[in-house]
Amino acid sequence: MPIVVDVDVMLARRKMSVGTLAERVGITPANLAVLKNGRAKAVRFATLAALCEVLECQPGDLLRWEPDGEADSTDPA
Repeated sequence: MPIVVDVDVMLARRKMSVGTLAERVGITPANLAVLKNGRAKAVRFATLAALCEVLECQPGDLLRWEPDGEADSTDPA
């Protein structure tokens, strides 16, 4: 998928665990893992806004577009 989710990058920068982020955002750790691992098909703007608020970042810090074939090697496609 050409949209890459960099939640893990922001978690590392903020020295925050997935569980802590999930709790502060108000989503389950499992749903956050789906988003973090690039398996999500959609994200609600309310969830994106909550992620940005908790991580003190912009949406572009969490999401980026890469043309097909340029995604990192963790992409199973």
